Amino acid sequence: MQGQIIKISSNRHIVSSNNKTYNTIPRGKFRKDKLIPKVGDYVRFNEKSLVIEEILPRKNTFNRPMVSNIDRAFIITSLINPDFSLGLLDKFIAHMKLNKVDVVICLTKTDLVSRETYDKIKEIMVYYTNIGYTVLTNLELDKIKELIKDKTVVFIGQTGAGKSTLLNKLNPNWNLKTGEVSLALGRGRHTTRNVELYDFLDGKVLDTPGFSALDLSIYKKEDIKYAFREFSNYSCPFRDCSHTKEKECVIKKAVEDGEILKSRYDSYLKFYEEAIK
Repeated sequence: MQGQIIKISSNRHIVSSNNKTYNTIPRGKFRKDKLIPKVGDYVRFNEKSLVIEEILPRKNTFNRPMVSNIDRAFIITSLINPDFSLGLLDKFIAHMKLNKVDVVICLTKTDLVSRETYDKIKEIMVYYTNIGYTVLTNLELDKIKELIKDKTVVFIGQTGAGKSTLLNKLNPNWNLKTGEVSLALGRGRHTTRNVELYDFLDGKVLDTPGFSALDLSIYKKEDIKYAFREFSNYSCPFRDCSHTKEKECVIKKAVEDGEILKSRYDSYLKFYEEAIK
């Protein structure tokens, strides 16, 4: 049979298949091959022996938290407390982009800043919309629900950005405590680092202590440019242009001309330095 791992506790792997759950264990060969099953993995398992026999190809995989096959990430972005940070937003986006995860930017606490501040941020968000990212606020619940359907999604962002508040609005039955780092879906504060997938609106929501490893040093410098989708609209005269020091770089020219947001380019330079050679 084929199913998806929705929870791992010790060596027990809970697999969901055809609206039923199975308490399975992975075959010993996985350990020998240094292949670690993760929450989100699609697997083939024996219904009688309850042994996972094969882990199917992954769309993406993360080590902290140990999850795979994430379709969409809602980046919960507070305008205040914690303060709005374009650098951190770009880091979340880059990390997701390099792992083939679709991104939705969700602004919170829009009512706690001045109209002038909010208008400035909205103007910046127009740029993100124009380069292909969905931008909305935590008040647009119907749109958020629509974007969850048929997807495996995760809500990420700074502690205190409003993840739990938003999730309570989406499903009051979860009754989350505001200020929690993880979803904790109705079970109170996390006491372990367990990860679990929950069915919601014909999709799945990932309950996780959080994406704590936004370490771009695991990527190659040449990969970082692909994390900035607007760069693909330009063709530099040098095939291996790093977009950093080259005099004839069209990306640098686009920044000077205001076509590429300077803060985005500044983020690129920072992430480029963080990446391995």
